[in-house]
Amino acid sequence: MVSIVHLIGVIVTVGLLLAVSWLSGRHIKDARSFTTGGTSGSWMVCGALLGTLAGGQSTIGTAQLAFSYGLSAWWFTIGAGLGALVLGVFFTGPLRRSGCTTLLEVVSREYGHKAETVGSVLFLVGIFISIVSQVISSSAMIGSLFGMPTQWASIAGAALIMLMVLHGGIRSAGVGGIVKLILLYLCSLAAGIVVWHMADGLSGLRAGIDSIYQSPTLVDINGLSDIESIHHRYGSPFARGFFMDMGGCLSLILGVVCTQSYAQCIWSAASTPKARRGALLCALFMPIIGAACTLVGIYMRGHYVTTAELTAMQAAGEALPAGIGVIEDSAQAFPAFILNHLPAWLGGLMLGTMLINILGCGSGLALGAATILVRDVYGNLRRRLGMAAGRLSALLQARLSIVGILMAAVIAALVFHGSFINDLGFLSLGLRAVAILFPLCFALWCPGRFQPRSILLSMPVGVCAMLLADALSMPGNAIYYGLGASLLAIALLHRKK
Repeated sequence: MVSIVHLIGVIVTVGLLLAVSWLSGRHIKDARSFTTGGTSGSWMVCGALLGTLAGGQSTIGTAQLAFSYGLSAWWFTIGAGLGALVLGVFFTGPLRRSGCTTLLEVVSREYGHKAETVGSVLFLVGIFISIVSQVISSSAMIGSLFGMPTQWASIAGAALIMLMVLHGGIRSAGVGGIVKLILLYLCSLAAGIVVWHMADGLSGLRAGIDSIYQSPTLVDINGLSDIESIHHRYGSPFARGFFMDMGGCLSLILGVVCTQSYAQCIWSAASTPKARRGALLCALFMPIIGAACTLVGIYMRGHYVTTAELTAMQAAGEALPAGIGVIEDSAQAFPAFILNHLPAWLGGLMLGTMLINILGCGSGLALGAATILVRDVYGNLRRRLGMAAGRLSALLQARLSIVGILMAAVIAALVFHGSFINDLGFLSLGLRAVAILFPLCFALWCPGRFQPRSILLSMPVGVCAMLLADALSMPGNAIYYGLGASLLAIALLHRKK
C-alpha cells in the first residue's frame, strides 16, 4: 500500500535528478553540445550509458521476465554489459576517429546517402520500439504509485521523459546518470539483500516456487507439467531454449554496439581513453543490477499471483492460499515488492530511483532517435530536394522531434500494453543490429571492399527477415534469421560485380 512516506521519497528522489539535469543543461548553447557534449569524463560516460541501459527493461522488465521464466531473465543485463564491453574495447577508437556524430553518418560516408536514409528509417523503428517499452514501464510504475488508469499513467510517464531530456540533452543524461548510478546500486543491493534474507537463500526461493505451483490451475495456464519442468523453468539459465536465450543475449550485445544513444555517450567523452573506461565501468555494473532484479522476480513468483491467474483459479474452484498476494500483472512484480516488502522510507527512495531509471533510459533513447531524425532523415531529404535551411535551428528541431516521438510512443504503448517488456527490448535491439551491423563494421574496418548496392539491399532484407521470423515464431531467435539474410544479400550481390 502506498503511504505518504512513499510519495515523499519518490518526489524528493525524482526532484533531485530533474534538478541536476536542469542545472547541467544551462551550459547547452548549440545542437552539437546538446547531442554529443565532448567534455565528459569516464564516470560521466558511464553515467550516460547506464542512464540509458538501466531503464525499465533492465529493472522492471527483468523482474517481470524472472516472474515467468526465472534465472533466464538475467540474460538481458548480461547481454547489455557484454555489449558495453564490446563497444568500449573494439568500437570506441574507430568511432571517435571517424569524426562523425551519428552511426549512420559513418555508413553514408562509405556507401552513400541512400544507405543512410534507408538505415535511418529502419533504425528508428528499432529505437521507437524500445522507447515504447520505457513508456510501458513508466505506466506500470506510475499506475502502482498513484492508481492511475493505464492511459493517463502512460501520458504522465512520457511527459516526465520529455521534461528530463528537452533541456539538458546528453550532458543532463550523463550527470543525472552518475546520481542514478549511486542510487541504483544502493537500492539494487538493498533489494537483493532483503530478498536473500526473506527467502533464506536459494533453497527458500525454490521452496516458494514449489509452494505456489501446488495449484493445478497455475501449472496448467503457465504451460508446465510436473515438478521437474517447474525447476527447469525457474532454475535453468536457458529456460526458453538455448538458442532463444542466447539469441536474446546476442541481440543485446550487437544492439548496444549499433544504437545511436550509446554511441553518443562514446562521442561525448573528452578523450578516447575516458570513453573506453566509461564503457568498461558500465559493463561491470550492468549484470549486478540484473542479478538483484532477477532475484526479486523469482521471489515474487513464489508469493504472488496475477489478477488473470486468480480469476482462472476461482473459475476452477480453487481458493487463494493464505499468505499469497495478488498483483495486476507480471509487470507489477518489482513495484509490488518495493511497496509491500521494504520499509516505507527505503521503498520511497527505491520507487523514485526506479522511476528515474525509466525516465533516464527513455530520455537517452528519445535523444538518439531525434538526432537521427533531424540529421539523417530530415537533413538528407532537404538536401535531396534542394530545400534551403529552414527557420528552425537544429537545436529546436531536435527538441520538437523528441516531443513528436514521445507522443507517438504513448499511442503505441497503449496498443502493446501487457507484452513482456524485455521481449520488446530484445526485438528492438535486434532490429537495430540487423539494420546496420554489417554496414557499420565494413565501413569502419573494410572500406572500399563492398558495393553500395549490396549494403543498401541488405538492410531492409535483414530487418524484414527478422520481423517475419518473429511473427511466425520460428525456432531459435529471430535475430539469427535477420543477420543471416542480411549477410546473404551482401554476399550474393558482392559476387555480381
